[in-house]
Amino acid sequence: MHLDVLDLRQFYYRTRLGRIAQKAIRDRMLALWPASAVKAQTVVGFGFAVPLLRPYLADARRVIGVMPAEQGVMPWPSGLDNVSVLSPESLWPLQTGFADRIVCLHGLETSEHPAAVLEECARVLGPGGKAMFIVPNRSGMWARRDATPFGFGRPYSLSQIEAQMKRHGFTPERHAAALFAPPSGKRFWLKSADLVERAGAKLSSYYAGGVILLEVAKHSPAPTRPGLAEAVRRPLRVLEGSPAPAGAGLSRRQRAGAACARAPES
Repeated sequence: MHLDVLDLRQFYYRTRLGRIAQKAIRDRMLALWPASAVKAQTVVGFGFAVPLLRPYLADARRVIGVMPAEQGVMPWPSGLDNVSVLSPESLWPLQTGFADRIVCLHGLETSEHPAAVLEECARVLGPGGKAMFIVPNRSGMWARRDATPFGFGRPYSLSQIEAQMKRHGFTPERHAAALFAPPSGKRFWLKSADLVERAGAKLSSYYAGGVILLEVAKHSPAPTRPGLAEAVRRPLRVLEGSPAPAGAGLSRRQRAGAACARAPES
């Protein structure tokens, strides 16, 4: 089930461990999707993705935070016009093909209907659009502790999340990992979190990280109707479909004989 928005806000904005986790995930996401990559695009966050979206506010055409009704909603961003909205997880108040980019954090692994969430992502994402799914790594330390939001819901391995994406029409393109430091509130680990994060990112792309970041793309299928080559093989004739004139298909001698037979006697 989805976590409560008050607990998520408390973790990410009121605890030091949550702020460290927010920065580590956001830095890895920006390495894949820098702010310049979303210039003049529409970015939609689902779940509790708003802590990751602030760097896009300046350059994106629009940024929208969709928060599932089972979780609850909070106004965001602070100090600016609100862009967050409460919505059923399988019926977002957005038009089909509206989004260029989707960021999903705490929206898939905690849902009781992940297939419906992915179908709605596919509907809202435009052709050629990209989505970033951030999910707990089942082999990481963060999925084994319920002291953080990553200890709830359904953790994934890289192969599991990729297979689920393919079943819903997405093509996995790139992946990364974050949260290499242990989920501990002890001073030593908090102070060394940045160092551990940089070292872990160089050593592994997902094995030791607490979360997996998977970038997927939505590709439109190629048309199945006959194309130009088929049209050339079967050209449309101007008089196709009209009744054939009398004598069509006869030889020259046969046509001459038929003309003589029709001629009146003088």
